[in-house]
Amino acid sequence: MKILMIEDNRSVCEMMSMFFKKEKWDATFAYDGEEAVEKFAAEADDWEMVLLDLNLPKKDGMQVAADIRRISPTVPIVILTARDSESDQVLGLEMGADDYVTKPFSPLTLIARIKALRRRVQLSGIANKAEQVTSEFDIQTSHFKLNSKTREAYLNGNLISNLTPKEFDLLKTLASKPKQVFTREQLLQLVWDYEFYGDERTVDAHIKKLRQKIEKVGPKVIQTVWGVGYKFDDNEADDK
Repeated sequence: MKILMIEDNRSVCEMMSMFFKKEKWDATFAYDGEEAVEKFAAEADDWEMVLLDLNLPKKDGMQVAADIRRISPTVPIVILTARDSESDQVLGLEMGADDYVTKPFSPLTLIARIKALRRRVQLSGIANKAEQVTSEFDIQTSHFKLNSKTREAYLNGNLISNLTPKEFDLLKTLASKPKQVFTREQLLQLVWDYEFYGDERTVDAHIKKLRQKIEKVGPKVIQTVWGVGYKFDDNEADDK
């Protein structure tokens, strides 16, 4: 796996370098925000994972996340943050990150998070290749359709663009069972593939960002069921 780790603490980078080598992963390091964006852009199609510290010199990590997302809407991003406020963590997720780890962290914990996120991407790809369907779309209703092979989703014929891997998986999970209410705990287990330490803010942040992208092309189809969770319902999604 080809990883870009963006971290200004060189001791942390040296420590993680040993763990990456043990996993036989190819890791490149960037030590400030400007260098990070330059390195990512130079090999934009090759990176398989980005680890991003929020406290960076020259360019803040939040801006780096936004820049990377503009270059690649799909590369998995794990935020590394010493900021313990809820708003910082949620903002990072809203900027397009797929996961976050709070500093100080155990290297083994970070490795486990990376593997879990990578496993989700790989399993999705394997399932897509193995799946034999007669229709081009494996989820299709009168207003919505989703193709797991191309990882594209349409509402009223309009492409929902720039979905991150987690946003696509979240949308697929909800749309696979229209009108069924999923609790936040269920979504954490189904989409993130591991216990997220009960942090339901992760789901809320991704739902917010996903809704913004959906509503650029059509009406709201992800509905909040207060006190329970979320559901997908496009019955009233008339063409705009």
